[in-house]
Amino acid sequence: MDAKVTLSFNQEAIASAKRFAEKHNISLSRLTEFLYSQLESTTYRSLEELPVADWVHQVAEGKVEYRKSSKAIKKDYYESRKK
Repeated sequence: MDAKVTLSFNQEAIASAKRFAEKHNISLSRLTEFLYSQLESTTYRSLEELPVADWVHQVAEGKVEYRKSSKAIKKDYYESRKK
């Protein structure tokens, strides 16, 4: 059974991953699933040990942006109106 996941990446990383997936006749979802399955099939001690270490570092660089869920945003809004 498939589950939906929402991820945010740099646009260049996504474009590159899409080209790679298309070149290898696989969907971006299946490519991502494959990469995650590789993570779980072997015990890695660090990102550098991953066979996709360069790609992971490219995606991981930059400022981390945490987004609130719509439920949390609504809660914050309603709490601010009570004051």
